[in-house]
Order: sequence, then structure tokens, then C-alpha cells
Amino acid sequence: MNLSRDVVAKVAKLARIRLTQAEEESFSVELNNILSYVEQLQETDVEGVEPLAHCLPLQNAFRADEQQPSLAVSDVLANAPKRAGDFYSVPAILD
Repeated sequence: MNLSRDVVAKVAKLARIRLTQAEEESFSVELNNILSYVEQLQETDVEGVEPLAHCLPLQNAFRADEQQPSLAVSDVLANAPKRAGDFYSVPAILD
């Protein structure tokens, strides 16, 4: 597949991107290089290769969920600029 400058200009217009003629030419060359690489990848024999979601084995990285004592409310709110009882008070952002 060969993308002309006109195709690049049309795609840029659809994406609402303003390109100069030099950029259209440059992107046309770059996109054609990318497409030729994809065509090269499509020629690869993948018979018998299982699809992968990830190339490395994944392990659960979470720590064990163990109950621990929490901080006292007075310690948590010690540096709060504004309090409302046992809670932080923040400015309203919605009416």
C-alpha cells in the first residue's frame, strides 16, 4: 500500500490537524515506511504460535491484605488547613 500526499492531507483534515506541504510529504514517507514494515511482519510464519497477552509471565505484585491499626483521627487531621468535625473541609467545586 502506498499513501500519497493527498491521502495524508485528507486524514489530517479529518483529524483537524493543519499540516504544511513539507509536513505532508514527510508524513507520507514516514507512514509508507511504517506500512511496509507492517507488510513485512504479515509475511512472518506464525503457524503454531499461541497468541500472547504479555510476553513475560506475570505474577501478582500485591502484598497480603492484613489488618493493621490505623492512625488516630487527631494525627491525620493535625496539618489539615480546615476541618469539619472529624473530616477534611475542602472548597465546593460544584454548585
